[in-house]
Order: sequence, then C-alpha cells, then structure tokens
Amino acid sequence: MEITLLSFSSPIHHRLHIGHKEARFFGGSSSTLVSNLCTHRGTTYKHPVLRISHKAPQCSMQGISKKLENVPWLFGSPKFIVQNKFPRDVVVRSELTAAGSAEDGYLLPELKVESKVRGACFYVVTAFSAIFLFVLMMVGHPLVLLFDRYRRKFHHFIAKVWATLTVAPFFKIEFEGMENLPPPDTPAVYVSNHQSFLDIYTLLTLGRSFKFISKTGIFLFPIIGWAMFFLGVIPLKRMDSRSQLDCLKRCMDLIKKGASVFFFPEGTRSKDGKLGTFKKGAFSVAAKTNTPLVPITLIGTGQIMPAGKEGIVNVGSVKVVIHKTIFGKESDVLCKEARKAIESVLTQS
Repeated sequence: MEITLLSFSSPIHHRLHIGHKEARFFGGSSSTLVSNLCTHRGTTYKHPVLRISHKAPQCSMQGISKKLENVPWLFGSPKFIVQNKFPRDVVVRSELTAAGSAEDGYLLPELKVESKVRGACFYVVTAFSAIFLFVLMMVGHPLVLLFDRYRRKFHHFIAKVWATLTVAPFFKIEFEGMENLPPPDTPAVYVSNHQSFLDIYTLLTLGRSFKFISKTGIFLFPIIGWAMFFLGVIPLKRMDSRSQLDCLKRCMDLIKKGASVFFFPEGTRSKDGKLGTFKKGAFSVAAKTNTPLVPITLIGTGQIMPAGKEGIVNVGSVKVVIHKTIFGKESDVLCKEARKAIESVLTQS
C-alpha cells in the first residue's frame, strides 16, 4: 500500500516506511489542511492531508505520531494504535531537494583541493616573511622606544611590508576613498566591519599606525604574538569587564599621546557577511576624546577566507572603502552614522 500526501509548495518531504507500506508526507509552508484522494484496492477515500512546515528545525518522531493519532484510516485495522514510540520497523527519512537560501551564509564556491593548497602556501609565505621581518623589528625596537614610543611608525612600516608580501600572491586589494584618511600624524579612531582572518592583513596595507585590540591568547604565538607586542597591540580579555574597561582607558591615553586606535565594533567575525550589532566602546572613546572617527568597509575577505575555514584561500579580490570622517560628542550618534556608512556599501556588494 502506498499513500501519497501531496503539497507542491515545499521542496522538503518526509517518507514514513511501515514494513512494506510507505506513506510520504510532503512538507508545506503552513499548517492548514488540504483535501486529497487516497486510492487503496479499488476504494477511494477522501481525507484531510496534514501539511508540515518545512521551517521546523527537525522532524520530530513524537510530533508525527501525535498527528497520526487523528488519522485512523491510515492503518486500516482498529486494533492498531499509534503510541509515543514507533515500532522498530518504522523508519523516518528526510530529504532536502532545494539549495540553501541567502540567509544560510556566504555563497561560497565548492571547496576544492586548490583552495587547500593555496591556504597552505599562504601560511608558508606569511611565516617566512614574518621570521625575516621580525628580526628587523627586534633590532630597531630600542630606537623605537626611545624616539617614537607611542606611534611606532617603523614597526608599522615593517608590518605593512609583511602584510603586502603575504597577500600579493593570492588576491588583489582595491582602495576607494583614500583621500578621506586623516593625515598620518593625526590621532583618530578607525572602525570597520569584520568578516575574516584576512581583515588584519588587508588593513595593515593601508600604512597607518593604528593600534589593534586583540585577545590576550594570541600574544603567546611565536613570532606573530611577539611582533604584536612590539607594535603596541592592546590586549583584551573578552569576558572580563575589568579588562574591557582598562582597554578603553588605554585607548584614550594613546590618543591623547598622538596615536590612533582601531576597533571592530561587532566584536567577532561575521559568518554570513551581514553586519552584526555594534558595541559602543569605540564610539565612546571617540566621543570622550573628541577624536575624528573613520569608518571603513571591507568587501571580499569573507569570500576568500570564511570565518571558521582559515585553512583555505579561495580565488577572489578585496575592496576597501574609506568613508568620510565623522565628528561628534555623542557616542550613540557616532555609532549610528558609522554603521549607516559601512552598511550602505556592504549591502550593495
């Protein structure tokens, strides 16, 4: 016996196998009842068909059994009673026949061996470049502390060379709005969307001496962590409120001494490319110090190296858009204006 329950509005259907009998439930987009015909051994039954929403996260065995309790014609025999658990010979299978929607994340190309090879080559290039350039940074560090303790332009120049050597073989960077950057010696607060591990490499190629904020654990990495210490990167313990407060105080102190700071207001990398909620720390620093705020939009880094897939490097290009500087003394207003500027370009890409 085969009973087919039809609904053409959904690409998802569920098959219920009962011994040699099979019932198919095609999920719909609503919980309404539709009418259908069931033919068995020459007899036609008119019955309601239960439509199951395809938006449900999973197909519940108990949920199906409860719905089938009100469909006695399905099993024919009045002695058969559907309970909370199905017999052992009942198997439920779900088949998904449609592609994911835009909300599922980046529309990434199929993972190929060449992406993994490019990823391995990327880390080889960045490692060898870092070892050589770190020696120069270490040699020049005493002079930097003596003559340029807060901005550390020499170290940032080496970091720019390192980032450029690393990304050049793998993707191109297009800059737009470079005229909106404040003069190199002008302290400012920079903010940007955050999509990928490649964001840091991309931003370093700008050649501006701003201080990033990074998790304390990264400072323990050989070469890279030590170079971050020389650059004056600000450590932060994410779940520690005292560390967050100290971080903001240190940022304000650096700005007063002529240095610039850089924030990712989302706090973490976006996994679907959409702009997350902005935290107010960066905008509070800009408002309290009356410092110019520079919004930056990064496009393409999440496609090349998606969050959580740092072992691959896909083919692609990156675009960096520098927006006009924003001034203000109210952190909420600065936050809204910066988010609007970044999102205006991000949604068009």
